[in-house]
Amino acid sequence: MSLKRIGADAVAEKGWLKAHQWLILRRISQLGILALFLLGPLAGIWIVKGNLNYSYTLGVLPLTDPYVALQSLMTGHVPEKLGLIGVVIALLFYLLLGGRVYCSWVCPVNMVTDAAGWLRERLGIKGSVHLGRHTRYWILGMTLLGSALSGVVLWELINPVSMLHRGLIFGLGAAWTVVLAVFLFDLFVMSRGWCGHLCPVGAFYSLLGRWSPVRIAAQQRAACNDCMDCFEVCPEPQVIRPALKGADKGLGPVILAPNCTNCGRCIDVCSKDVFTFALRSSNKTAAG
Repeated sequence: MSLKRIGADAVAEKGWLKAHQWLILRRISQLGILALFLLGPLAGIWIVKGNLNYSYTLGVLPLTDPYVALQSLMTGHVPEKLGLIGVVIALLFYLLLGGRVYCSWVCPVNMVTDAAGWLRERLGIKGSVHLGRHTRYWILGMTLLGSALSGVVLWELINPVSMLHRGLIFGLGAAWTVVLAVFLFDLFVMSRGWCGHLCPVGAFYSLLGRWSPVRIAAQQRAACNDCMDCFEVCPEPQVIRPALKGADKGLGPVILAPNCTNCGRCIDVCSKDVFTFALRSSNKTAAG
């Protein structure tokens, strides 16, 4: 007897479209942002100039990756005025919506790692190496220290996001080696390994979004039937349990962990509509 696919109950209960709505919206966001960056160099339509490190939209809106800006500061280089304005805008955005929305709604490498996870499931690949989730924070610290010691924005030498952009613009080359390595690592070596255990960008944005007001909440947790589909699809499954199962301990239903990516997949796959987007302030501790 074949095993039931993750989210099959949600599809049966809500229909395919509603059971994939947040996944579809994420892909539209990721592909749309990527397309805006590629329109200039590939088609000569310069709506957005630059990349995810620094961009200038319609000659009006500057956006600067705070992580890259911090590395630049560590090398002794202070961004120019527009770069600093871009840092402030990005900081405010991710402080509001949650830092790791970058990982699930913006970062194009997320599509690569999701593809590896999808293929891993269908090939039935089991087992993986074990690395603590704090490893990414050690790597984050090393990139900052390394930038200070070397005078180089160190992460940019191997950043898969930058490599993916270069590969799409300039074609096959060494840049694709890094992207392929991330895919193969998640496929054969470690489930959710890159985003969940190694990537310093995700580590940085989790710190940035620690107090963000927009969260996901298990508002209808009393209806949970323990199907475990939410744990299976969540890129950071350790963040779910306190909100979903913490009523007896007086814990509220809002997922407060900063590593929640606000991806919405738990909302999609739940046939009981346990999860929803909510505000941090709605974290009442009443059971149920």
